[in-house]
Amino acid sequence: MKIICKKTDLVHAVSTVSKAVSNKTTLPILECILIEAVAGKIKLTANDMELGIETTVEGNIQEPGKIAINAKLFSEIVRKLSDNDVTIETDEQYKATITCEKACFQIMGQEGNEFPYLPEIEKNQSITISQFSLKEIIRQTIFSISDNENTKLMTGELFEVKDQQLNVVSLDGHRISIRKIQLKDSYDPFKVVVPGKTLQEIVKIISGEMEEDVNIYVTSKHILFEFDQTRVVSRLLEGEFYKISQMLSSDYETKITINKKEFLNCIDRASLLIRESEKKPIIIDITDHSLKLNINSFFGSMEEEIMIQKEGRDLLIGFNPKFLMDVLRVIDDEEIHIYLVNPKAPCFIKDDADSYNYLILPVNFNH
Repeated sequence: MKIICKKTDLVHAVSTVSKAVSNKTTLPILECILIEAVAGKIKLTANDMELGIETTVEGNIQEPGKIAINAKLFSEIVRKLSDNDVTIETDEQYKATITCEKACFQIMGQEGNEFPYLPEIEKNQSITISQFSLKEIIRQTIFSISDNENTKLMTGELFEVKDQQLNVVSLDGHRISIRKIQLKDSYDPFKVVVPGKTLQEIVKIISGEMEEDVNIYVTSKHILFEFDQTRVVSRLLEGEFYKISQMLSSDYETKITINKKEFLNCIDRASLLIRESEKKPIIIDITDHSLKLNINSFFGSMEEEIMIQKEGRDLLIGFNPKFLMDVLRVIDDEEIHIYLVNPKAPCFIKDDADSYNYLILPVNFNH
């Protein structure tokens, strides 16, 4: 194989696929990137058997062929080359010669045919969504997935399509995040649970342009995201996702409307007095026109008052401040509505259009 391509294009492609390179494997081939020059295309692929990413690079193919090269080493070499054309040439012993201006590296690769190909995905069920929308809905829900492998389904997000709407749901046992967006067309309904790791990598790769689309295809075992020159294939999490409808209630005893930025900044200031290990709740005292926020910790105490609009009863309730801040950081509205029932029941932060709904469980406190 002999190919020539621009260093900048190569760096971009390597950094895209590297996100699917396995870093804990007993199979050395899974620590590699496959470089293929076939049918007039230069293709880079990485695959850790759960997540696979493939992208194409513009370049000149002088001799077709393929080779698997250690991803970490290849990535370091390519990044440190000067900004010029890079030539990659291989011989029959799977040695790769990488040349750029006066620099010339020779490294051992592995046979390309040993590399596990990405599974072929049937394209029967699909939706199309803008890169911007996909990036936003992941950003606005991903923070409330669980990192506990014992509750496997909670480490992913539910993607559900029905009635020309995509619903995305994540939960970790203390909170639930729901985002809904209208799709441009009607699609066959489906429900899949996508691993959080896959979605975190997608967010890093997609440009987030409003005009650029992502085509998403699902089968019973896999999900495929296609955009730009890139394909991302991931296994789905198996099992029935939690029935959250019974956790969602429209009843409330107290409703407050508050300036989001003011509320976020206030909690952020209060959090200065909390150590992660201390798990101190922030206590919120809701009365007619104001919300008083106070915190008592090993370091000291803090109190602040914010003006609000209130309907219903006064209420004293405690929350994990991080959970509140996670939600407030991803809502773009200037004002938010918070619905509460009592100090033991979850609160809901949702908009009138029902495009987002966040449930947060309160924390017990001694006051």
